[in-house]
Amino acid sequence: MTAITVSRAAQIRFSPGQWLTAGLIVAFLGLFLIVPTGTVIYTAFVERGTGTLTLVNFADFFRSELFVRSFWNSVYVSAMSVVWGTVFALPLAVLTTRFDFRGAMVVQTLGFIPLIMPPFVGAVAMQLLFGRNGTVNLLLNDMFGFRIPFMDGLNGVIFVQSLHYFPFILINLSASLRNIDQSMEEAAQNLGSSGFRLMRRIVLPLAMPGYLAGASLVFVKVFDDLATPLLLNVKDMLAPQAYLRITSIGIADPMGYVISVILIVVSITAMWLSAVAMRNKDYSTVQRGGGGMARRKLTTGQSIVAYGIVGLILLLVLSPHIGLFLLSIATVWSFSPLPDGFTFAHYGRVLEDSSVYIKNTLIYASLAGLIDVIIGSAIAYLVLRTKLVGRQWLDWAATAALAVPGVVLGIGYLRTFYGVTLPDGTPLATLWFMVVLALAIRRLPYALRSCYAALQQISPSLEEAAENLGATKVRTVRRIVLPLMIGGILAGFVTSFATAAVELSATLMLIQSNADAPIAYGLYVFMQSAAGRGPGAALGIIAVILVALCTFASHYVLERSRRLVEQSHGTRH
Repeated sequence: MTAITVSRAAQIRFSPGQWLTAGLIVAFLGLFLIVPTGTVIYTAFVERGTGTLTLVNFADFFRSELFVRSFWNSVYVSAMSVVWGTVFALPLAVLTTRFDFRGAMVVQTLGFIPLIMPPFVGAVAMQLLFGRNGTVNLLLNDMFGFRIPFMDGLNGVIFVQSLHYFPFILINLSASLRNIDQSMEEAAQNLGSSGFRLMRRIVLPLAMPGYLAGASLVFVKVFDDLATPLLLNVKDMLAPQAYLRITSIGIADPMGYVISVILIVVSITAMWLSAVAMRNKDYSTVQRGGGGMARRKLTTGQSIVAYGIVGLILLLVLSPHIGLFLLSIATVWSFSPLPDGFTFAHYGRVLEDSSVYIKNTLIYASLAGLIDVIIGSAIAYLVLRTKLVGRQWLDWAATAALAVPGVVLGIGYLRTFYGVTLPDGTPLATLWFMVVLALAIRRLPYALRSCYAALQQISPSLEEAAENLGATKVRTVRRIVLPLMIGGILAGFVTSFATAAVELSATLMLIQSNADAPIAYGLYVFMQSAAGRGPGAALGIIAVILVALCTFASHYVLERSRRLVEQSHGTRH
């Protein structure tokens, strides 16, 4: 009984440092995530003028033909983007994981590239390639006498979004296919199942968890996207309507907040439905890691068809980058399949006039990434290494940022902090550091997962051994835990940096002057006019290169750190 009592007492004994760390995290999440989001939700239920709680704002929303149409348009665009994203991702995932496909790694890498460019930038390039008077339609009209409405209205938004976000499905589906136990496929074959039947009844159902994870993420991302519909002049969707109501009528207009609440509810519902679809179903494999499915060799004819399909899909998904590069070096590109001439003058103009965008992006994204890995590492440590009461809520609260669209967070910051002023009368919401905080909150879940996974791979016995030798808790964390976590921390930082560098939704709501604007905002401003699209494309290519270099650097550092760890283990043995 005494031993049990001592054990329980040890479990509930917390150090002041743990409480202080948890308190600071709670204060950060409360002030910059929960309060702004809660303010948006509360305002949606308050009657304008009287301040009393009411549902009249939501009744007004559903009585408006524009808002109802915008809601269903957003649902339709998101669902169709998932469908077309699946069409692009499924062949690439199956061919590179199920068959002995030469160049599979290259295909997977190229399939990831669309994510490192903002979708609204790709929208401009896609108009030049697939618009009514774009390259493809001009050629079709000359040769066959008809045009295909690739980029007309909602079709254009679906086309751009499915090409941009399909890597989420590709990455998750490929991972699930690799983890399927080979023995399950062999057992099905022994029972007479083969070919398409084997794929439909065994392989794809076992890969369903990865697919649904990617598909739900695509749905939420498309549903919340603001800039792509605006640049394609499609305003009857929910996110653009929220932005237009707040910017045209003002932050006192209740409809902007009602739309924001609906955006949050749909995001949460989509994630919940994907979890419900997997409930009470067993997708486990017999072996740890599954051993992977048996890779089959392709015949010559099958190889020709497979490479043709892969080449066509990659050409499609990389077309925004190709179009953007052509636009960045074009003198004039209008009503012709290709630019009339080429020049690098746009790059000179961008580097001369828009260096402030690049500088601000480096500052904002770096600070946001640093904040994310510090908080992510702290939350991971509190959850995995302490018995602090309520520690799991820190993880859930930080992850909840995934369900808050950028436009909603921006509106929340304006509503919450605009009335808070500095001694000189400057509203707190207009400071550039608020953009950094919004970016950090938006990207915190990504960094948290990287830090969490890194700490899970570190045995607690290493820390116990250090403490048994007299090291303090702080020294153990500094000398043992953090060095071993460095790979995950760097991965989290780069993920946060790369995605924050091209974030626009929250930025568009908070930026008050060009002097404080990052690259994403500058791109949006450039792309508003035909004269600015050449320099805008040049700035877009610079943004893509910047993010790609950061991604490459992270892989290099991670690989080097992994080798150093392996060498140190080899030296010890």
